This record gives sequence, C-alpha cells and structure tokens, in this order.
Amino acid sequence: MRRVVATGTFDILHTGHLYYLEESRRLGDELYVIVARDANVKHKPRPIVPEDQRLKMVDALKPVDHAVLGDLHDMFRPIREIRPAVITIGFNQHFDEEKLRRDLSAQGIDAEVIRIGRYAGDTYCSSSLIIRQILDRYREEHV
Repeated sequence: MRRVVATGTFDILHTGHLYYLEESRRLGDELYVIVARDANVKHKPRPIVPEDQRLKMVDALKPVDHAVLGDLHDMFRPIREIRPAVITIGFNQHFDEEKLRRDLSAQGIDAEVIRIGRYAGDTYCSSSLIIRQILDRYREEHV
C-alpha cells in the first residue's frame, strides 16, 4: 500500500484545493491529508473557517481517504505515524523542498517529496482571491 500525505490549511475550499488533492491521490493507493491547526498558521492570515470544520470538509472530499489535524507542537508527528511513501506540497506552500527533505531525513522519515503544480482551470482557485472578491462586491453593493 503506497501512502501519500498532503498538507495544507484548506480555508474556504475551492477547485485549486481539489486539484491538489486529486493529483496527490494519483501518486499512491491511499491519501492522508493533514489539516493545519489554527494556532500553527503563521505564514498568512489566520483561517476564517475553524480547524474542526476545515477537517470535516476535507475529510468529505472524494480523493481523501483519511484527514487528520496537525500536531500543535511537532509537525512531523503525524507523518511519523502515517509513514507515507510520498509527501506532496502545493505550488504556493512556503516549503524549501531541499530543507524539507533534510528535516524529514533527520526525523527518520524516508518519503519522496513532490510539489504539485498550479491549477489554472478556474478563476476562483485561491482562498485569498475569493475573500478579496467578496469584500469588493460587498463594498460595491453597500456604498
């Protein structure tokens, strides 16, 4: 059984998320998704949708076999428990792939790291773009 792990915040689900998960699922037999904890999201604004709701939404997606919340203190703990053959990262995730490979190796995790490319199929495939569009439309309608 070839396990794949995908990770992310998954705030305001959109087709870019679905593409990332579908492409990740194609790389193995079983897809685990680690959903970022609210407290651990520091590289961008805090998620709008709470972590428990984001977890439920991701878990309900067709390509996903298992969804779990990340660990509050050790980002490698769930990966050590899952023992994946492949870890995927999204095109816009702020990981240095070589550093990630070194960090995984230092943790005793022997997994291939693959970056999934950008999805260009739909206009609204970015949570921040969706939020901006909502704010712009709200301002236009309420000015």
